[in-house]
Amino acid sequence: MTPNPSIIKAVEQLGYRVTTGDVAAQAGMNVNIAQQQLLALASEAGGHLQVAESGEIAFEFPKNFRAILRNKSWRLQLQEWWAKIWRVLFYLIRISFGILLIASIVLIFVSIAIILIALNSSRDDDSGGNDGGGGLIFLPRFWISPNWYYFFYWDYDNYSYHRPQRSTASNRSPYNFLESVFSFLFGDGNPNQNLEERRWRTIATLIRNNQGAIIAEQVAPYLDDISRQEEEYEDYVLPVLTRFNGLPEVSPEGELVYHFPDLQTTASQYRAQPIASYLQEKFWKFSQASSGQLMLAAGLGVMNIVGAFILKNLLQDRALVEALGGIVAFVDVIFPLLLAYGIGFLVLPLIRYLWIQWRNARIDVRNHNRQERVAIINQNSSSIQSKLGYARQFAAKTVVSQKDLAYTTESDLIEQELEQADKLDAEWQKRIDQSKEL
Repeated sequence: MTPNPSIIKAVEQLGYRVTTGDVAAQAGMNVNIAQQQLLALASEAGGHLQVAESGEIAFEFPKNFRAILRNKSWRLQLQEWWAKIWRVLFYLIRISFGILLIASIVLIFVSIAIILIALNSSRDDDSGGNDGGGGLIFLPRFWISPNWYYFFYWDYDNYSYHRPQRSTASNRSPYNFLESVFSFLFGDGNPNQNLEERRWRTIATLIRNNQGAIIAEQVAPYLDDISRQEEEYEDYVLPVLTRFNGLPEVSPEGELVYHFPDLQTTASQYRAQPIASYLQEKFWKFSQASSGQLMLAAGLGVMNIVGAFILKNLLQDRALVEALGGIVAFVDVIFPLLLAYGIGFLVLPLIRYLWIQWRNARIDVRNHNRQERVAIINQNSSSIQSKLGYARQFAAKTVVSQKDLAYTTESDLIEQELEQADKLDAEWQKRIDQSKEL
């Protein structure tokens, strides 16, 4: 069984000694799944079970447990190897679109130059060569002495050809030019890719901050698509109860509160952590590339498509193309691909821009709806105060400390019984003294 990366990461972040509730809250995952994964991880990585006298269980892992797993599992070794290879491959994929753009421009304009030179030479031959400078042609100068350092320098937008400029955090680009072309075409990925993980981790932190007891109104700002019927009967809390093994409790006034025993147990002292008042989705950005890089990419895209249409007209002379051969013949063969790439280079970002505007409008509505639910809690109505007061009755916190352990798999059972002998004698002596006082 391949260990869950989220479990491994949570154990490391929590200091290698955890409870099921600790891991479920840190990873934002189902409590039952977290328990199964922890048991499997402890078995594979040489972890130990620690049982407190109260019956609570903690897991302790060696700090080199990732290396132990790597030595045991060829799948984990393969995953780590592939992750390194994929980083290189993905970088090559990213820069390939910029290389294709530059190659397309070079092929198109070199072909245009060759055809125009051939046409001018043909005219000179027809006129007997008496025109004097007839061999000269005019081509627009799209750039002057291009500095190829611009295309590969990671901070292209902050490098001036004329004089150095000090870059600032606001205009710094994380990409070189070739990477920015990929960003211009396809963007930088989903900014809310880990939204569900953030949602459940925040809800788990909310529960733990309230010592395992909450009311429905507290969790509502972190959920989506709550209908009026669900709001009236608090059905939207059911996924939270299912994920974290929560239990509903009914107050004498008939109001519901919810407590989560598994999240009330921790392997170390827990301090309340700050969380956002509501779950805020991040808006999609067109690109993280700098404005200068985007303008250059768009400008080269326009130059590429304009050159493609000029070349299309010149390639109509089939006899001339066949006579020239070489690079012109090659470009003639692949011209449909060059034209399709040139059109797609400008159309795809336009479609993506329109799609982002539509997507961000929906995100804004969802964020607004969640923010409105925060106001219900802030109103401090008598009903809310009554429910919060009843929920505090179920608030609790259990710390499974080393001194409270009744059993651990780290040592032999007989050794543990001997270690516990003094503790048992002291307990019996305490009870005898109490009976004498009575």
